[in-house]
Amino acid sequence: MSEGGAGGRTLAPPSLLTPYVAVICCLGLGALALVLAGASWPVATTPALLPIGFLAVAAVLGEARPLPISRGEVTSETISTSAPFILALLAIGGVGVAVIAQAVASLSDDLVNRRPAKKSAFNTAQYTLSVVAARAVFSALAGVPFFGSHTAIGSAQLGPLIAAGIVMVAVNRLLVAVVVALASRQRVGTILREDGRFILATHVVLLCIGAVAAVVAEEGIAILALLGPPVVAVYLTAAAAIRHAHQASHDSLTGLVNRDRLHKDLAQAFAGARSPEDGPGLVLLDLDHFKDINDTLGHPVGDRLLRQVADRLVDALGETASAARLGGDEFAVVVSGDTTETHAAAQTLLAALEAPMRVGEVELLVRASAGVAVAPQHGDDAETLMKNADIALYQAKLERDRTATYSAEFDVNTVERLRLLADLRTALDTGQLGVAYQPQVDLADGRVVGVEALIRWEHPTRGDVPPDDFIPLAENSGLIAAVTTYVLDSALGVLAQWRSAGHDVRMAVNLSARHLSDLALPRRVTEALDAHGVPPAALVLEVTETGILADPARVDVVIGALRDLGVAIAVDDYGTGHASLSYLKRLEVDELKVDRSFVSDMGRDHHDFIIVRSTIALARDLGLRVIAEGIQDEETAVALRDLGCDIGQGFHLGRPTTPDRVLERLDAERRVDEVAREVLSPEAVARRAATGSRSVAGLSTTPTPHTPQALAAGTGADDRAVL
Repeated sequence: MSEGGAGGRTLAPPSLLTPYVAVICCLGLGALALVLAGASWPVATTPALLPIGFLAVAAVLGEARPLPISRGEVTSETISTSAPFILALLAIGGVGVAVIAQAVASLSDDLVNRRPAKKSAFNTAQYTLSVVAARAVFSALAGVPFFGSHTAIGSAQLGPLIAAGIVMVAVNRLLVAVVVALASRQRVGTILREDGRFILATHVVLLCIGAVAAVVAEEGIAILALLGPPVVAVYLTAAAAIRHAHQASHDSLTGLVNRDRLHKDLAQAFAGARSPEDGPGLVLLDLDHFKDINDTLGHPVGDRLLRQVADRLVDALGETASAARLGGDEFAVVVSGDTTETHAAAQTLLAALEAPMRVGEVELLVRASAGVAVAPQHGDDAETLMKNADIALYQAKLERDRTATYSAEFDVNTVERLRLLADLRTALDTGQLGVAYQPQVDLADGRVVGVEALIRWEHPTRGDVPPDDFIPLAENSGLIAAVTTYVLDSALGVLAQWRSAGHDVRMAVNLSARHLSDLALPRRVTEALDAHGVPPAALVLEVTETGILADPARVDVVIGALRDLGVAIAVDDYGTGHASLSYLKRLEVDELKVDRSFVSDMGRDHHDFIIVRSTIALARDLGLRVIAEGIQDEETAVALRDLGCDIGQGFHLGRPTTPDRVLERLDAERRVDEVAREVLSPEAVARRAATGSRSVAGLSTTPTPHTPQALAAGTGADDRAVL
């Protein structure tokens, strides 16, 4: 008939929905029983018997191909072309024939589409009530018996018949709109207004065709058949309009609603809220490291993955809400509920993406972050709620918590962060970034064995910008790839110069958690090493515990590929993140860096001392090099050496500085070695060893501090290191 009942959607459940459906089903069943008991039925001598049969068959066929009207990625209403035939049957066949024809058409469609019994019962009931209401109006206006059978239609009956058709469509649409309103927690008026003009225009044409069919029915089936082309034309025109409307409001790749439709749905959710305190919730989701998948496997694979993500989101939501794709790898869901319900929806969506997704021969793990905002506490209009949900999403990515609910404190520096991010883009293009190099010293002899490359940003107006202020911005904006490429290229270029000068030291470069999930990273590292002629063994890539645990499956692959190249892997800031022995067992790493928070105070805090001692013992038992960060004094350096720590790093051993200063220190150390070989005989060396000197770097017969100035011992003023 008209709206096709609850269409393809069983909308879950606010408390009034089930009672409402039950009441409509009971009323419909009662009306059906009343009609079956009291109706007059056509007999063989009825003049329009064959046309009645023809119209009944046409009604069933018209119901079988409804036109879907979607308000999300699923159908919420339909328009069928059975309406004109049911209207004609209502007049020439009587209420019994019209109700039976409509019921058979509805049940046939439900069986074909395997709709649940509850939905099928509701559809049949609301159709029955619509037809009965229409017959009551026609009977009252045309002065014919309600249970009468055949009525010849002339010009006098056309007005009552059209009025009956309008009532039939209106009752049908109202009954369905209440279901949608109860399920989506919107006002009935909001549902009725949506697509109202289009639905009204379509049905006006169909009802007019139905009235004409009733007038010409007694002329025979041949005349009725001539009405087929106009009905088909209306169907095709409406189908084209619905298709174009769908394309304008839906994402062509995933079939989800698009950004424009989401804004409309959100605005309608605000308008349909029962009270100012009953505003909608909004969840924004963004896939983690999706750009890496596109860059590595290509956009066709990325597109197929997005379609799978969309399917997962739709399945997770069921039919209680609609997912939208805002563009790229960002999705959104409007939730009818409070903060608790919206946060639960976010968790459900994230959980739906946990299982691996197979694209062709590749199995991919997809993780996402979610930002949550709920009206009215986080915004009293659609625009504000979208903005605050986006801020919450940024916070979730920044903290790697996966889910964050908006808080005003997140918004304090938002504009400032945006400015800083814009400045960072400029800094990359204009050469404002630089790299400082901090020595890593062998605690046994005081020699520099490695250097860590540290990013620096000298802003033209802000001055020195700490890495902790801009690295998170780079990670969450996609700029981290450019920043890391710059640091890696600069560091390897400097290392190549030192190696050409005869210095064999390692270069350590930090990787963000985002890079550990980049399957293209090994290739990029290989290209950088080849470009500067540096052997892989001279490069150490430092990763954090948080980064290792963020995406274990990808991290295993990436780190395994890097180690196959010959690049060393160091676990940075060990003990400050999600310290776990499991990843040390699972991953083959080369170095463990004890965090400065334990090292700097180990001489005064016994607990820190125990932690450092245990970590060093663990690393040595696993065959790993140990680097202690944050060494601020000689006593700490000596204590670490006695505990078996291999390498130290900190201001006491050398501050971050320029490549030239590091080269001067390396040259000074080499001169010390040359003087030692020339001046000290084997016997003198043996005597010195017998004295048990505790100095790390000194060549004198007394202990020498672990400072760069110790390199001057025995070399003269010109050989003094300048770090």
